Amino acid sequence: MIRLRRPENRLTPWLVLVALLLVIILGGIYFFSQGYSINLARTRNVLAWLRNPGAYSAWQVEAGQRCGTAPFLVPTSGFVGFLWDDSFRIGHRHQGVDIFGGDGVDVTPVIAAHSGYLTRQLDWKSSLIIRIPQDPLQPGRQIWTYYTHLADEQGNSFVSDEFPPGTFERYVEAGTLLGYQGNYSGDPGNPVGVHLHFSIVLDDGQGNFLNELKIENTLDPSPYLGMQLNAGQNRGEIPLCGSD
Repeated sequence: MIRLRRPENRLTPWLVLVALLLVIILGGIYFFSQGYSINLARTRNVLAWLRNPGAYSAWQVEAGQRCGTAPFLVPTSGFVGFLWDDSFRIGHRHQGVDIFGGDGVDVTPVIAAHSGYLTRQLDWKSSLIIRIPQDPLQPGRQIWTYYTHLADEQGNSFVSDEFPPGTFERYVEAGTLLGYQGNYSGDPGNPVGVHLHFSIVLDDGQGNFLNELKIENTLDPSPYLGMQLNAGQNRGEIPLCGSD
């Protein structure tokens, strides 16, 4: 008696692979949409704040405020609208936090979050960076704090006169006035909302700050400021002292 062999099902491994890919793709779409919807909610909150900050005064943090035992002072007053690792478009990851004062340009003070050595490069219209020789959360590591948008849309600077372009390694205490919030973006035709962009930048190991435009060169500021400022972990809460 001749027994017929059952033909091998060559499609099964491919079907499994296709099913696995679909699960990965659909899962990615879900998680991206979740993050996108949260980012949209943050954007709506920022717009609501800018329209009428007085109606949302409970959202405000204050310059000089220390959240619990956090090592940094809050560097300016306002609403923490956009967080570290927020995404405004595909491929973009926000390297710091944006704090919106709710007033016009040259009104809301910006202060040093921690003592250190301040530098303002010759071509910096709206930016400052402060070298902190000892990271308070990781002794032995040097870090930098970066402050920008301290100018109007035309590039008229609101940085304190104490720190003219070319300032190098000027020691400042925590709480020192650095300047005032502005809306400078580098493009006079496209000003940003009045706010401070603040980030914590890693050192290259040779005493220089790394490129702040790359998120891998920055640190999650949450433990430094005592607030939940990581977009991947903050699921829509308003960042306030003790919200970490």
